[in-house]
Formats: sequence, structure tokens, C-alpha cells
Amino acid sequence: MFFNSLLGLFSLDMGIDLGTCNTLVCVKGEGIVLNEPSVVAVWKGTNKVLQNGNAVGLVAKEMLGKTPGSIQAIRPMKDGVISDFDVTQAMLAYFIRRVHGRKHFIGPRVVIAIPSGITAVEKRAVFESAERAGARKVYLVEEPMAAAIGAGLPVTEPTASMIVDIGGGTTEVAIISLGGISVCESVRIAGDDFDEAIVDHMKKTYNMAIGEQMAERIKIEVGSAAPFGENEPNMEVRGRDLISGLPRKTSVTAAEIREALQEPVTQIIEAVTRTLELAEPELAADLVENGITMAGGSSMLRGLTSVISNATGLEVKLADDPLTCVARGTAIYLENLNIWKDKDVMEGDHGG
Repeated sequence: MFFNSLLGLFSLDMGIDLGTCNTLVCVKGEGIVLNEPSVVAVWKGTNKVLQNGNAVGLVAKEMLGKTPGSIQAIRPMKDGVISDFDVTQAMLAYFIRRVHGRKHFIGPRVVIAIPSGITAVEKRAVFESAERAGARKVYLVEEPMAAAIGAGLPVTEPTASMIVDIGGGTTEVAIISLGGISVCESVRIAGDDFDEAIVDHMKKTYNMAIGEQMAERIKIEVGSAAPFGENEPNMEVRGRDLISGLPRKTSVTAAEIREALQEPVTQIIEAVTRTLELAEPELAADLVENGITMAGGSSMLRGLTSVISNATGLEVKLADDPLTCVARGTAIYLENLNIWKDKDVMEGDHGG
């Protein structure tokens, strides 16, 4: 125990929200110290990261969809899980190096949030990539639990807390009580599917091909799940005409984008209602009082809270700073490891 605390003096422990779209790193006492896109630029066919292993995050995101033939910008996380092991490891190593710096010569203890629905093999992949990236000890915590802790919900008390965490690759819905997840559902429908629905809409309606960055901008500027006022904005969209093959621009309305987003939004609402139907009667009774809290970047889609509230009849509120909830939760988890650490947490030693 003493040895461990001594090691702690020489390393900077961190909580990581390893997301499909963005990776956030939180450090005790400092808050969020890194928030970058989960994108890596590599030489095609080699998995060798450009710029001596530094073409990660923002630098790489700017290259998405714009790379010449010899370079590839990869998003190594798909639907909240690792789709490319080597590239994820390179990305994690870069982020840990950036935060940990050269001044700490002992690897950090790291808590990583993972989707609740992932398999043992997928769990092992996250675990091993963090170890190989230089972590001294790795703890995995389920994302809905981390989001609930980060949102400040009373997760250890004998009352039901319900969290809906909508990220880039997965939506995690969970009812938590007494420090454990009572019911949860993880669906692989989230922010990326919103973007995809917009790309499909532009293709079908306007015969126009747009990139994922443009789709994301449309979602943020005019996307919504419910009407949001009299004068809803229009937006100019630029892309490539599928018939002539030439670049062109067109204008889209908030109403048509809302229509395009209808399907993924409905699937998220169904996941929420399914979870509620599985709740124990006592926990369901608590939720009438406590309502539902939403976290994750994609929960900020306009009108989503009111649509879920209408579907469930419960009060739905957005957590403070929903984007960083999971990362903040991992850091709080790290500070209170002695409380949280139980048989379910996968851990291992790495050197040190």
C-alpha cells in the first residue's frame, strides 16, 4: 500500500473517456486536460503514424476526407469499441504522453470508460492497448456509471438514478442504485448515425455527396429532434454533385434535417422506454421523482430532452457540461478507487 502511494507521487494518474468521436482526459485537481478528436493519420498500409507519431487528434481530424493516396486518416474506434488495435494503441500512447509528459518517469494509473454492452474480447483489447501505451495499472469502468458519477447523480444511495449517455458511437441507458447498475441497455446508435442520416438525406434529396465534417456542421447548426421556434434557420451546404461530378452548393432547412434525423432519434427513445420497462417497481417509483439525466455530446441535439420527456412522461434534464461528464466521472472514480474497486473491474499491473 505504502509502495503504491509512493509510486503515485511520481506518476500522474488519469481518467480517459475513449470515445468514438473524441477522447477526453481528466486529471485529479486539474479537470479536463485534453479533449481531441479520436482520429489518427497513418501512412497507408503501414499503420505508421505521421509526424513521428504525433499526427493524432485535431491535426489528423483536419485531414479527414482530404488525404492524398499515400496517407489515411483513421478513426480507430467504431461504435464505442476498438476497430483497429494498433492505431488505437498509438493514439492512446500519444494522449498519455501528452498529458503525462516527460517529468513523470513512472507510468500512470489509468481509468478508462467502456460501453456497457461490449464483449470480453473487446474489453481485453481496450485493456491491453492502454497497458502497451504505457499505463502502469488499468481500470475499466462502464460508461453509464462514469457518466452518472460525472453528472453528480447520487449513485451510491438507495435511490434510482437514470442516465442516458449519447456519444458518437453508442447510446448508453442505465438505471443505477446503491453503486451498481440495475438495468442497462447499450445501443450502437448515436451521434455518428445522426451524421450518416444527414449524408443519406443529401444524397437522396439533392444528389449531393457531402463529407462527414460537413454533415457534423449541419447537425450542430440546424439539427433538431423537435421544432425550436418560429424562424428556424436554413443553412448553405457545399458538396459534390453526384450527376455532374462538380462541386456545388445548396440550401437546407431545419425542418428537413429534423425529418432526416427521425429514425436514429426514434431508436434512442425506444432504448430509453425499453430500459424503463425493465426497472424494478421501487426504482421506477423513484424515477417519477428523480427523472432522467442526459449526458454525452449528442444529447445536446436541440429538442431531444423534450422529445424523450414526452415519450416517457418523466422530467428530463441535461447534465452540466454533458460533453465532459464521462471523463469527469472517470477521474472521480480514480480518486475513490477504494470505494468503487470491486470484482467487476478488470485491472492489471504493468511494470512499476
